[in-house]
Amino acid sequence: MSDRSPSAVSPAGPNRPAVAGLLAAIAVAGLLFAPVFGLVPLLVPVLVAVLAGYGWTELSARWPGLSPWRPILVALTGLLGLTEAVLFPTTVAGLPTVATLRALESGLTESWLLTLQSTLPARPEAEQLLFVPLAVLLGVVIGLELLLRLRKPLISLLPSLAIAALSQAYQALSGVTALLAAVAYLAPAGLLLWAERTIRPSVRPRRPTGAGVLLAVLTVIAVVAGAGALGSLDPAGREPYRLSDSHPAPPPQDRLTNPLDEIGARLSDPGEEVFRYRSDAEVGRWRLIALAGFDGVNWTADTRLRRMGTRLDGVAGAAESTADVRVHDLAGPWLPSQANPVAVDGVAPLVDQFAGTLLMDRPAAPGYRLTWSAPEVDPARLATAPVDTQAVGGLGDLGVVPARISALAADALHGLRPTFQAALQLERYLSEHYQVAVGDDLPIGHGWPQLQEFLLDTKRGTSEQFAAAYVALARIAGIPARLVVGYHGSTEVQDGYHVVRNRDVAAWPEVAITGFGWVPLDPMRNAAQAGQAQSGLAKAAAQARAQLPPENQLRPPAVPPDGRDDAAGAATNVGSWLWWTAGAVIAALIVARLAGVPLAKAVRARRRRRRHGVLGAWAEVRDRLRAHGVPYRIGMTPRDLADSAHAILGGRIREPMGRLAQTLDAALWSGAPVPDGAAGYAWEAVRAVRRSLAGRPLGARLRAALEARTLRRR
Repeated sequence: MSDRSPSAVSPAGPNRPAVAGLLAAIAVAGLLFAPVFGLVPLLVPVLVAVLAGYGWTELSARWPGLSPWRPILVALTGLLGLTEAVLFPTTVAGLPTVATLRALESGLTESWLLTLQSTLPARPEAEQLLFVPLAVLLGVVIGLELLLRLRKPLISLLPSLAIAALSQAYQALSGVTALLAAVAYLAPAGLLLWAERTIRPSVRPRRPTGAGVLLAVLTVIAVVAGAGALGSLDPAGREPYRLSDSHPAPPPQDRLTNPLDEIGARLSDPGEEVFRYRSDAEVGRWRLIALAGFDGVNWTADTRLRRMGTRLDGVAGAAESTADVRVHDLAGPWLPSQANPVAVDGVAPLVDQFAGTLLMDRPAAPGYRLTWSAPEVDPARLATAPVDTQAVGGLGDLGVVPARISALAADALHGLRPTFQAALQLERYLSEHYQVAVGDDLPIGHGWPQLQEFLLDTKRGTSEQFAAAYVALARIAGIPARLVVGYHGSTEVQDGYHVVRNRDVAAWPEVAITGFGWVPLDPMRNAAQAGQAQSGLAKAAAQARAQLPPENQLRPPAVPPDGRDDAAGAATNVGSWLWWTAGAVIAALIVARLAGVPLAKAVRARRRRRRHGVLGAWAEVRDRLRAHGVPYRIGMTPRDLADSAHAILGGRIREPMGRLAQTLDAALWSGAPVPDGAAGYAWEAVRAVRRSLAGRPLGARLRAALEARTLRRR
């Protein structure tokens, strides 16, 4: 009798189909990071790691003495291949250097975090991309040893499953894409399990039936659909949690400045160049920073920074514009930007998508190309739109508000409730009752002492006081607002570039309007007086401003009586939630029926074979025939049941039932111990019965597979 342990090496070498299935499953798991980096940048590094594993598997099969060293050889070869494929710029004539080793160390320790901090799709650069092929290489090393040494095919799939789970934590697939990805992974995994099963002489491979395949496909579809429905079910309307939500990019604290503090100093030296730009569209404003926090003394930015990826989603249906920007004199890390940046080429900045701001996390005097989207909106719709009280930072703190300021806010709005019309009226009030400071003696400061002096005493200020006062008064009146610092577009042109100087520095308020986002306003009327070009929301706001009625004709918009609109909306939300809940329950019942019954029967068959041997085989045949409609009575023998099944299945069932009857009689009535091979012989008869049942029509097999009556104990 030959000795074949699970770890014995086949004289014919490794099971190549199994190895190919394992490596293909790992490769597919690595390529599931395609939504993060794109498919093309991942393809070569992932294939390099997989081919290193396959190559040393073949070599160790030819020279068995290499088998103990295989993990180290695969790892070293894979690292060398990744160096050539990803880190070639750090090498000298293709040979690794100290910079290469540092890059590999960074790939192991930091690249996963840098990618979490990035917008998606992330930039496919080595410092972010490297952790994916390194994870694939580690999965290849561990998976091969589990398969080739332990002959544990299911356990050998765990590294690939871990890589696939990690990819979904970065960016989860959904819908048809998720289903296709599952099929792409299951195909090589199924090849691995099938190939490993064929080399076990004690277990004969079973050919899957058409009904079983169809049920498996239906089960996968039902599970995916149910998971999608349940995943989108959230009565609170919240966004699904992503791993990146808890890993924002840290700002450069040592270089972080507040451009609002620099307005006075820049206006005192108006001729100094700040930056220049060349654009394919008219640009009215360039933004540096959006400030939403105010404690009565200082204005701060609640930045939610990410590393800028290859592209952001622009405003749906909006046209895109581009500009080449060359920065000359900016003290802080902030870069000139637009409200809806889409892409930045030439530098890799940090971005706050909610504020539309860009900044560099390392010192630089960059030149870059900015692409942004500028929506064109209907000014009539904008003029009557309500404010968005849920906008983040729009109704932030104000510190201790001086008593007379609250009364001033009420007088300025003439009783208007918070709407965009009220926001325009407040803008008009400041522009008509306050003067723009010019000359050398310019006021500075933006805390309550300076704002109180500006609003109640001097009534003279720069854009710093106008914008800060507007935001404070708007918040007091319930209008969500924030303060933005940047520069006006320039009409001075040199060498094809518009030159922006210190005199163009400005601050302006933005108000949050439902359905439109943050709309910029101009309480100083600088843009109108200078004849500057307007576009997007600024243009729509200017047109709505021109249609604003005189102060003595302003009327508060009608409020829905008894809040019936709100109640209807709440009822609609409740009804929608109930429909979603009912749909989820129905989906769960369908999944339980499609997947639960076949799974329960499979588990029961496995338990019967392991625990009950010959008697378990008889019980399994009896219940399978009952599921196909064969009548059964207590006390029937296998021969009696074969006679009963003749009318439905014909004579092909008699031969395997006869073999099962002989084995059962010997086990029950011979009085001798049951031979070791009796259980295997009985279960071979079970497989023969199953092959006979596989010839029945597909509908009959589906009904039998989903029939739950035989799961009840008799």
